[in-house]
Amino acid sequence: MLTLRAIRKSFGPTTAVDGISLDIAAGEVFGLLGPNGAGKSTTIAITTGLLVPDSGTVDLLGLGSPSDPAVRMHLGLAPQEITLYGELTARENLMFFARLYRVSAPHARVDRLLELVELDGRAHDRVATFSGGMKRRLNLAAALVHDPKLVLLDEPTAGVDPQSRNRILDLVRALAAEGKTIVYTTHYMEEAAKLCDRVGIVDHGRMLDVGTVSELIARHGGHSTVTVSRGEAHDRVVTADPVSEVARQFGAGGVTGVRVEQPDLEAVFLALTGRSLRE
Repeated sequence: MLTLRAIRKSFGPTTAVDGISLDIAAGEVFGLLGPNGAGKSTTIAITTGLLVPDSGTVDLLGLGSPSDPAVRMHLGLAPQEITLYGELTARENLMFFARLYRVSAPHARVDRLLELVELDGRAHDRVATFSGGMKRRLNLAAALVHDPKLVLLDEPTAGVDPQSRNRILDLVRALAAEGKTIVYTTHYMEEAAKLCDRVGIVDHGRMLDVGTVSELIARHGGHSTVTVSRGEAHDRVVTADPVSEVARQFGAGGVTGVRVEQPDLEAVFLALTGRSLRE
């Protein structure tokens, strides 16, 4: 579906993307996980053809680079910055994009999308009156108006409340269930873990590793931590076999509490970069 080969992009002395290569299969939900400034958005911009790489190639569907408008028609982008007109209604915004893409039966398509993003009840309200989460959902709908095969979502939950975040995550799951190929950038590890078939860990413009969440944790996450309480005393044990360790502790007697902490993507990022994802 999507192939990136040795993509590099610099802005003056700053290297934003440093040799990233990727192969993303049709129907896959692929996560780009990394902190702000890691190079995720620049990679997305290159993938859409909005930026030309200094070197390397991008191929979509075997058709060539998305810098070709005919190829770019097969992808949809919901950028991190909201790309909506505040003085237009939700319906007018989507109709504008539908006409740009020359969508056949645009009214029916817009109605379907407004329903999908749960804004059909606000279809005739100006976007300027919408909350941040509502704007994010409409921004996503605009990326879908021409029914693209590949959907690029750049930090789609940035700056929204927990309820809006959950709605957006549900939307992404619905798109995945329809068979859309999705590239999802985020600095929230829990989103990547919940949504993505595979995750690429990005930092300082480099792809540090790629795999399923379980594969990444197995390679880099380290061992589990078992915290055992006996009254006021608490002992922490790092172990590759937490089940056996818990059984051993209970066998020794006197246990009043046990907590098992499994390694996660935060531990993976720390192991790969030496710092926390949120720093």
